[in-house]
Amino acid sequence: MVLRERYLFVCLNQRPDDHPKGSCFVRGAQQVHAALKQELGARGLAKLQARACTSSCLDVCSQGVTILVEPDHIFLGGVTVDDAAAIAEGITSGEFPARLVLSRDTIDRG
Repeated sequence: MVLRERYLFVCLNQRPDDHPKGSCFVRGAQQVHAALKQELGARGLAKLQARACTSSCLDVCSQGVTILVEPDHIFLGGVTVDDAAAIAEGITSGEFPARLVLSRDTIDRG
């Protein structure tokens, strides 16, 4: 097993369509995960720097598709397929797009 510098856990939790919290899956998380894997691979980051993994609920349902970046303990929310390149760039630069980074207050509200 190769230990990477970062792991990006993309929530793929799926709830019934009428659930009040919604779910990342119905908001396109599966497509976000695929785009992120593709982008990391295309940039040569997938081997040592980062791996896009799937997870179940990350408890920040109100924030759209959510990604937990470890070991940084950074939550990204409202992520779309179009954000994959910016997130991959964040792996390289160490700074993720501010518009996606969730504040501690937002995370605590879930």
